[in-house]
Amino acid sequence: MAYRVNKTDEEWRAELGEDQYAVLRQAATERPWTGELLDEERAGVYTCAACGAELFKSGTKFDSGCGWPSFYESVRPEAVELIEDTSLGMVRTEVRCAACGSHLGHVFPDGFGTPTGDRYCMNSIALDFTAES
Repeated sequence: MAYRVNKTDEEWRAELGEDQYAVLRQAATERPWTGELLDEERAGVYTCAACGAELFKSGTKFDSGCGWPSFYESVRPEAVELIEDTSLGMVRTEVRCAACGSHLGHVFPDGFGTPTGDRYCMNSIALDFTAES
C-alpha cells in the first residue's frame, strides 16, 4: 500500500525512541499493563505516535481487561489498515496506521458488549493522546 507519510528507515529511527521504533516500525509488542494510556479516561483523540494521524476517539475506548488500551472502532474505517497476520502460528488481524503504515496492534472479534463486537487492542506506545479542552 502507498502511504501518505513516507520516510526512510533512518528518518524513523531518528524521530522515534528505541521502544517506539520497535513497536511502530518492527511490529513489536509492549508488555501488558505497562502503557501510559491504558488507564486514560479523559475525553479526547488518540493519534498515531509516528505521524499524528487521528485513529480513535475516547468514546470508543473500553476496559477489556487485556492490559492494553482497547477500542471498539477506529475514528473512520479508512484511518486504519487491517492486514492478516499469521506470525506466532495463529491467524490474527494486524492494525496499522493507514497514513504511514506503522504497526499499532491487533483487532479481535471478542469485544463483547460493544456496539461492533470488535476489540482493537493497541500498543499504548504507538499512540499519542490529546485531551479535549
